[in-house]
Amino acid sequence: MTTYNSMKQKSENFKRTVGVLGLSANIVNIIIGAGIFALPAVIASKMRASSITAYIFCGILIALVMLCFAEAGSKVINTGGPYTYIETAFGKYAGFLGGIFAIIGTLFADAAVSNALVNILGSAYPIFEREWIRLLFLFIIFFGLAYINIIGLKQGIGLVKFNTIAKLTPLLILVLIGWKDVSFNNLYIDAMPSTRKIGETSLILFFAFQGAETGLVVGGEVINPKRTVPKAIFISILIVVCMYILIQTVSQGVLGSDLPNFKAAPLAETAKVIFGPLGFTLLFIGAVVSMFGFLSGSILNNPRVVYALSRDNVIPLKTLSKIHKSFETPYIAIIVYTIIGFIVSATGSFEKLAIIASSAILIIYLGVALSVMKLRKSQKPKEGEFKIPGGFLVPILSIAIILYFLSNLSTDELIATGIFIAVLSIIYGIFKLKSRA
Repeated sequence: MTTYNSMKQKSENFKRTVGVLGLSANIVNIIIGAGIFALPAVIASKMRASSITAYIFCGILIALVMLCFAEAGSKVINTGGPYTYIETAFGKYAGFLGGIFAIIGTLFADAAVSNALVNILGSAYPIFEREWIRLLFLFIIFFGLAYINIIGLKQGIGLVKFNTIAKLTPLLILVLIGWKDVSFNNLYIDAMPSTRKIGETSLILFFAFQGAETGLVVGGEVINPKRTVPKAIFISILIVVCMYILIQTVSQGVLGSDLPNFKAAPLAETAKVIFGPLGFTLLFIGAVVSMFGFLSGSILNNPRVVYALSRDNVIPLKTLSKIHKSFETPYIAIIVYTIIGFIVSATGSFEKLAIIASSAILIIYLGVALSVMKLRKSQKPKEGEFKIPGGFLVPILSIAIILYFLSNLSTDELIATGIFIAVLSIIYGIFKLKSRA
């Protein structure tokens, strides 16, 4: 495995231009997406004032999983993120499944967010409700972001940094100034929730913490990844956990028992109390920027999974692993990913695969946790690599937590996921036969 991994690293011609700040911004930009603007009401409807405990609990869970990502990311330093970790540890078949699950999940997430962006704009400007305007807007968004990322990673990361600052600014203003309107009576916890209730609520929150795995896809373009990747993961997860807790606290403290009644736009209602009508405008802009930031980060990162699958001959389409001679970016993979993303967004046919997309990320996390254990056995430790303290305790805990989350999926969801894996296995077998021929 070590020799194979080294060969892949040598074959890449990307510039290593992403530092700790850039990678941290990339991860934060992906994690803090459109969901945070509706999340507080959903969580409050389940746990009321004790909602903070779910955030803390879920923050601990995601931290364990991200420790696995940190170790795997310091061992496998080329482009591809979680797909590359799984493929390096377990081979092409496991890598193929991990890569496809990653792409499917992110494509449908892109479709959902892009349509939500059009919808929120349509609520303020009815012209966006016209079908041809909607399609034109989606085309400009997808292919405009593709162009930015084709001409260079530096430009793409620069846009991500800007979007991260722009989306965090209104949220920071809300939590800092909002304290003046917080009633501590609204934060009083009269009874602690049951373990089952915390688990059910954390399952929802877990999806709100997703994204770090996507932000790590640019591993082949990170400066000194053995140090940069762990630092960026710790910084970004700390920022996200603190931001989520503060947002929930202020929303709960301002709106109290009324918070669950505003599931469509709880932060806008909170801002209305704090700032008046200006609050709606502030959070409207914040939501738009957040959605746009998610898309910019997605089109920066996810085509590199397509590139990595082609680079490793997991899918027999070598054209997808071509690097632009001038810009040194995987331009074919970016174009192909963008075209598919635009088509899915334009047709709006992603709802039927939402179940698969929801469980896909958990399967990827499971693969990464298992990869850490396998890589420790198959690779000798190298100088500067990050290693999780406590032996196999953290990977085993992560695996147990992920299996617990998967156990909460319905029977239909589990069956759909199993069928999808079976279909992918058949496709992989066909690819193998063609490559041998």
